[in-house]
Amino acid sequence: MSVIVQPTKTLLDKLWSSHEILLREDGSSLLWVDRHLVHEGSHHAFAKLKARGATVAQPDLTFAVADHYVPTRDRQRGRDPVRNHLHIADATINRMITTLQNNAHEHGIEMFGLDDPRQGIVHVIGPELGLTLPGLLITCGDSHTSTHGAFGALAFGIGATEVAHVLATQTLWQKKPKSMRIQIDGQLPEDVTAKDIALHWIAKLGTSGALGHAIEYCGSTVDALSMEARMTLCNLSIEGGGRFGMIAPDATTLAYVEGRQFAPTQTQWSAANAQWQELHTDEHAKFDKDVQLDASSLAPVVTWGTSPEQAVPVDAFIPALADMKPEQADAARSALEYMGLDAGQMIEGISIDQIFIGSCTNARIEDIRAAAAVLYGRKSKVPGLISPGSTAIKAQAEREGLDRIFIDAGLEWASSGCSSCVGMNGDTVASGKRCASTTNRNFRGRQGRGSRTHLMSPAMVAAAAVAGKIVDVRRISKIGATT
Repeated sequence: MSVIVQPTKTLLDKLWSSHEILLREDGSSLLWVDRHLVHEGSHHAFAKLKARGATVAQPDLTFAVADHYVPTRDRQRGRDPVRNHLHIADATINRMITTLQNNAHEHGIEMFGLDDPRQGIVHVIGPELGLTLPGLLITCGDSHTSTHGAFGALAFGIGATEVAHVLATQTLWQKKPKSMRIQIDGQLPEDVTAKDIALHWIAKLGTSGALGHAIEYCGSTVDALSMEARMTLCNLSIEGGGRFGMIAPDATTLAYVEGRQFAPTQTQWSAANAQWQELHTDEHAKFDKDVQLDASSLAPVVTWGTSPEQAVPVDAFIPALADMKPEQADAARSALEYMGLDAGQMIEGISIDQIFIGSCTNARIEDIRAAAAVLYGRKSKVPGLISPGSTAIKAQAEREGLDRIFIDAGLEWASSGCSSCVGMNGDTVASGKRCASTTNRNFRGRQGRGSRTHLMSPAMVAAAAVAGKIVDVRRISKIGATT
């Protein structure tokens, strides 16, 4: 009697096949989209829809969020007697948000606007509200949609034409990426975070190290991470060239999801839980690429150049050009000139001009708490802006008194939005000025024309604020310390 052996599958295989409607001869799959998130920048897609006389296919699966262009300060309620919406002084920004609001209203899409207590950065409020769930396929016209993969979801950014296609059909053509496993084991040293893990592997493998691959993170280190930390790790997947990142759901995932607004109700919970239990890579399943990392050897990481791969541990030196491959040396030489730094220079001790804590990478309550623990009882030597990832996180931080720690330190406590991560509404870094930032990208002009950005964790940014220069946060005592 012959025994039929079932093929082993990766998490990617399971998620992809469960959403595949058909497969074309060219290898493209037509995928069903469970959640489509749109923001102010999606107006081009809505215009395409209108030009064709089409409507949104599944408005109940589409959610609009005002985040990319919204101001983090000076939000004033307007005098519209009917809707009483918040007014934005900048006419262009006001028009973009009004356009999103009108598109959402016209097509029956639920919107989280500036007058909604659920407003925030799209990749923060999706999980926060329970819109992000294990097993879903989630798309958005933003590259850091990969954040949602932390829940065992298939989540990735798409372009304007693709956004229009999803709006019109609730489907999307995609070619399945190759699979890559990054296994991280060992206990993280104190003050080393998910941000440091991500910057470490990107520096090790390069910004094309995961090119064309879907990354699955696993290992004892990942198992021990909070959901906030897992979101940070998946968020940065694309900075290493990955198409998206994923982590199989577990007890930590379920505890985070349960009871949230759009999560399965109590009567639906058991059935959903049973389905989610199957979302894992089978034993002996093969990946196209395998990487192993030892978390116990890691230190806080800081970028020195204009790419996330140009990064070193805080207690290390900027690499010598002679130690690099020719193409890397050319890129490094150009980056160092732009950043005003020298090869062989120690990263610790570099003076900074300002700090920023925010973005979809590091603006959750865990991040705010970590920064506040360093700043407690201290003064910042440089100006800076703290922009929580959502209105709800802002309110929670204020209930915990964290806002007072930042304000007493001399920093600005603002509202939620993409803010300085994309250099919007005056939340910028002046030309030639250096910013310690919790954001995800440090390319030329990202935070303003001529700006110089050093990426690092929230605690490291807070330490830089206290010292006025890049320092090792491990040398600074936390809560209760005085200067």
